This record gives sequence, structure tokens and C-alpha cells, in this order.
Amino acid sequence: MSRAHPALPRLGAEFRAGQLSRREFLTRATALGAGAGLLGALGLPRPASAQSAPKRRRGGTLRIQQDVRALKDPRTADWPHIANVTRGWLEYLVEYRPDGSIRGMLLSDWEVNDDATEYLLTVRPGVLWSDGKAFTAEDVLRMFDYWCDGSVPGNVMSASLSSLVDPETQRLREGAVSLAPDGRLRVRPARPDVTLMVALADYPAAVIPPGFDPETMLEAPVGTGPYRPETIRTGEIAVLVRREGFEWWGEKVPGFGPATLDRVEFIDLGSDPASWVAAIEEDRVDMLYENVGRFIDAATELGWDSAEVQTSATVVLRGNQEAKVGGRPLYADARLRRGLALAIDNGICLELGYGNRGEVAANHHVAPIQPDYADIGPARYNPSQGRALIVQSGKISVEHEVVTLDDGVARRTGEAVVALLLDAGIPARQQVLPGSRFWANWKAFPLSITEWNHRPLGVQTLTLAYRSNAVWNESAYANPAFDAALDEARALADAEERAEVMARLETMLVEDAVIVQPYWRSLFRHYRPGLVGAEMHPAFEIHLYQLGWAED
Repeated sequence: MSRAHPALPRLGAEFRAGQLSRREFLTRATALGAGAGLLGALGLPRPASAQSAPKRRRGGTLRIQQDVRALKDPRTADWPHIANVTRGWLEYLVEYRPDGSIRGMLLSDWEVNDDATEYLLTVRPGVLWSDGKAFTAEDVLRMFDYWCDGSVPGNVMSASLSSLVDPETQRLREGAVSLAPDGRLRVRPARPDVTLMVALADYPAAVIPPGFDPETMLEAPVGTGPYRPETIRTGEIAVLVRREGFEWWGEKVPGFGPATLDRVEFIDLGSDPASWVAAIEEDRVDMLYENVGRFIDAATELGWDSAEVQTSATVVLRGNQEAKVGGRPLYADARLRRGLALAIDNGICLELGYGNRGEVAANHHVAPIQPDYADIGPARYNPSQGRALIVQSGKISVEHEVVTLDDGVARRTGEAVVALLLDAGIPARQQVLPGSRFWANWKAFPLSITEWNHRPLGVQTLTLAYRSNAVWNESAYANPAFDAALDEARALADAEERAEVMARLETMLVEDAVIVQPYWRSLFRHYRPGLVGAEMHPAFEIHLYQLGWAED
């Protein structure tokens, strides 16, 4: 193995030739183990430095508007809101940064061999659990066993780390992760896997202590982070306070500490953005989880600072191919799905659903911002042909009920979808549900619009959402050819080779009309002037250790 991965010179050449954006380059280079020092020595782009941020004063309370959802076993977490709360004490091996780079947290370093079939992970020295015990390589070994347990309902990490999972036992494959003689962890995927490090940065990958029980996780919370939970009431408030007498590892590592806030409050104000702006006016919050639509301008007019980031976050209209409507799996009919897709103008959905604050998408859920994107052309829009296909299917009299969350994005996009279908002569109506009802059943609705968050690589999203029997496969899509091509794409480090496979994957999703995925969202956040570290993260992550109030 080499500190300078063999792929790095090629990636550098592609960047200089304009074939890779800075974000794409950093995601791929850092996932292969290239650190800031090496990249700088080679004259290549380095991750953004945290050293230029304004200094923060010690102390203070921060009030964040955010849904407060029930905590659960982290590997089964299905919303970033959950992880934003637990991130105060349950940290990660690596962290995905807004500029696209990956940096070590509980790992200080990693190396990858030429074909991504062996990783060497170095545990950061000096890390302690909050009960005073040392964080060790044995803890990391234990975590891989925990993540790769496919028998746990809702465990998405077993899919993300499928190259380490024994398909027969649905557990960590024997020999996949072991302790090396020098104290590092040796990780050996069953096949080349260039997605490993980005998977470890995803929000369900929180590192838990020995003896962790999700049922009692708040009774005596142990973690490696600088905060501890004080109060958590689902749908109301979550309060974290800084641990006293605990030496957090990040205090001594450049770019991390100190964690300055005494107290962080996540305040649930519901899904109506008007209530968020009202809370600004009434001095009840200091930072928004996000802001949307016309309320972006409203918050700016109130004098708050704003941040915007381009992402692969999106909304998806999908028919569940197994859900029954009137006793039959209505959306199992590909002609019906194709007809609906042809009747929907993605540009109109972006305009009416999200105020043109993003980019039109092409119904395959891989974004131009992601390094493994392949351009297969725009989505087709032909409402007369779409209606004709539905007539051919014998289902033109069916009224399609589009279920959406009662919020500012999915709801408006649903309104646009229903209007387009009606304009095409296809019966449709919208059902709007409050968050508690929508989230409890989001995978089972026959036809609904779901919000999907940004991930560094397109293959990550495809693995979680469209692989046969995946935990988050809300469309119930099952295609062995797609699964095989997905495994092939995850194994390819070469961008051009992977783009060819990705083009096949994207084409399958479009031709099978699995989804209507109309646009990519730019994300917006507003926060009180004087707050440091509150910039919008593409994956909605809130890193509490970097937040604080600027020195006077």
C-alpha cells in the first residue's frame, strides 16, 4: 500500500483538464485516503480549512428549529434529524464535509490498496468514552459486526456495507475485518468497493459504546462526543448540554475543537415554514434546520444570515409495485408507470414545487454533482402519449391518490403533479398528511412523494433505494440485472468505466419508470448574525462541535 494512492495522479489530471469539479475530486481523493497534506504537496485541491472561521467564545445556548423525532438504534435511523441530536455524544469514524471531502474523526487515517479490496484503518489515539474507558481498535471491530447484522429490521448499514456481509448468514463475513499486527484494522471487502469510506460517513453509521441498548440509550448515555442528552421529548424539544469534567478528543485536534456551547436546544415547530419565520420574529430560535420557498426571502428581510448549497437532495414520486389498490397491485403495471412519467413535466414541478431553486432532474436519482453521474439525457415529457399508455393498460378510469407530507416542498410538488396529471386527462387527487402519519407509513403508500437527502455517491442512493429488498426500497423495485450492475459499479474506481455502468443503471430506472424524480434541490438555511459554524451542510448534518457564538 502507498500513502499516494495509484489513482491520485489520474484524478489530478482529470481535475486539471476540467473533467472533475473540485467537489467531485475531493470526494474521490479523500475516500481513497489522500489527506490534505499530500494533496497540497502535489499541488492539488485541499479540503477547506476550518482555521479561517471566526473565533467562538465559550458558553451560551443555541436554539435550533428542527423536527424532534423518536430516537432509535442508530443503524436503523431513517431521518437525519435523529442523527443531529445523537451526534452530540455518538460520533463517527469519518465525517463528510460540505466541500465534498471526507476527513477522519474517530479514525485518524486510512489507506486503500490499488483495487479497493483492502483498507487499513488507523484509530485516533487518545479518544475516550465518556465513562473514562479508552476507545480502541476493538471498538471499531465490534462496530463492523454491529453494522453488518442483516437480521436487524431496518438496518440500512448492512446494505451500505454489503461487500463485507456473508450473503448466507447475513452477518459480517469471517475474515472481512481483522486486527493487523501494527494495531490497525484490516478491512477486506469480498469484491472491490470504493464506497466503503463514504458509507461510514452516512448518518446511520454512528459509533455506539459496548453494551448499547436502544431501549435504554438515554438512561446513562455513553459516547465519545462532548455533549450529553438532558431532555428529549418527541415532537417537542431535545436538549443537549456540554459534559463537565470530560476531556473530549477534539479539543486537541486542529479543525475540531473546542466545543464551546453550554447548551443546545432542538425545538420542534412542525412542518409549516410560516411557523419557523414567526419564531425568528418572536426571538424563539437562533437557527433553522432549513428554509424553503418564499420564506427564504422573508427570513433574509428580517436580517438573518443565509447559506445555500447545491446538493443531490430531491423529492421522488413513486408507485409501490407491491401495494394493493382495490385488491390488486396497481403500480406493478409498467405501462401505467410509464404513462404517469410521460404526463409529468419535471421543469414545471421545479417551478411550482420548489420555486426554481434547483436543477431539473431526469427520473433516475443520480445527480450531476455526484462523481458517478452519467448523462443519459433529459426526461421525456409527452402527456398525450402518457395518457394513451394508461388507456392501453385498461386503467384510465383509476383515480391516482398522491400522498404527500404537509410541508413546504413535497406538498407543493404534489400539487404540481396532480395538476399535470389532470391536464393530461388522467384522474388524480392529493392526500396531505401530517408528519406523524406520513413518517409512520412512508414506505407503504401505493403512490406518494418522499424526500430523499444528499449522498456523496449515486451508487449509495441506488443501493439504499432500488436494490431488490433493500430496507428503504419504497418502490418495491426488484430487478436482478439492476442489482448485478449495481455491484459492478460499486467495484469500479475508474470514473470512465463506472460512468458506463451507471448509464446502464440510470437507463434501467428510466425505462422501467420506477420513479418520477423531477428536480435536484439547492438547500437553504438561515441563522442569527454572530453564530459561527452554521453553514448549510448538503446532507442536513449539524456538527455541534463547530457551532458557537462569535467573540465580541
